[in-house]
Amino acid sequence: MELHKIEILVDKYFAGETSIAEEKELKNYFSSSDVAPHLEQYKAIFGYFGQAKQEQFTRTVPLQPRKRNYVAWISVAASIAVLSGTLYFMNQPSEQPVANGLGTFDDPELAFQETQKALQMVSENVNEGVKSIEYVNEYNQTTKTIFK
Repeated sequence: MELHKIEILVDKYFAGETSIAEEKELKNYFSSSDVAPHLEQYKAIFGYFGQAKQEQFTRTVPLQPRKRNYVAWISVAASIAVLSGTLYFMNQPSEQPVANGLGTFDDPELAFQETQKALQMVSENVNEGVKSIEYVNEYNQTTKTIFK
């Protein structure tokens, strides 16, 4: 009767339907010395669990990960690049003839020309805004005629 029960448990085990207690019973049976000859092939499967329980991890695990120094060097190189670029552009000679550094000019003719340039630029931008307002007005008139 015991052998028939073990065969049923082996079938249930491979079908994935055994409980923990049934698996322990199979492990105990296959770890004993009196295993039926036709079930001898399953002894290695169930014997593996006992052997795996005896294994231990023996390698040492470093607690601190190695720090990478290249990250520090990259940040130093980036800082030097930004600093040298800033110094290069700050030392370039200014092309605008600004006399006092406060945006004032010593030459009234030059000041008049610069003011005309600034007003021309503002005028162009205002004209662009006026064109878009014309489109909005046309849209409003069209919607009023449609939804009267």
